[in-house]
Amino acid sequence: MNMKHCIGCRDFPCLEVDKKAYIIPDINLDPEKIKIFMISEAPPNDSKDYFYTKGNPFYMETTIQAFHDAGIKVSSIEDIIERDVYITTAVKCGKTGYSLAADTVKNCSFILEKELSYFSGLQCYLLMGDVAIKSFNYIAQRQTGAKAIPAGSTYKIRKNKFDFKNKRVFPSYVMTGENYLIEKSKRAMIADDIKNAFQLIK
Repeated sequence: MNMKHCIGCRDFPCLEVDKKAYIIPDINLDPEKIKIFMISEAPPNDSKDYFYTKGNPFYMETTIQAFHDAGIKVSSIEDIIERDVYITTAVKCGKTGYSLAADTVKNCSFILEKELSYFSGLQCYLLMGDVAIKSFNYIAQRQTGAKAIPAGSTYKIRKNKFDFKNKRVFPSYVMTGENYLIEKSKRAMIADDIKNAFQLIK
């Protein structure tokens, strides 16, 4: 299955996003084998930096480093998928500023919700950053009437145990971009969250 052929945005209602940077994961995989669903923030404005782009995309450089920090040796998106991990973004268009409007995150959460529906073997979710957390909460509220992750600073709440439909949910931090490389404290927490997710699926 290839998500690019299964999901998408039809009318592009959001105003403050870079629609030229609209990207859906383009890779063939068996969704039933995926155990960890990893949600990042938004695609890069340059498609050559996206997770699934051939070569050495920048998003994969920092993602691979995050896995290495967690003690998990991978060298490509294919290696990560072989480890039963799928990576996507909460918002499917690139950013035009530092942040994303709540309406944008909510609009795209319907696409993410459909994307999630194809993965029947999931055991946990890694929510990489505030946008991923907000998007996942929109989905949780529609499906259960309650947020999966409560309000609060991630560093304060991340040690608590959260579940969504009997699957573990880890609120974490964005693992893509320049900030990841310099924020050592967040890198350590990201590594810890990835490590705990892998321990859960063993």
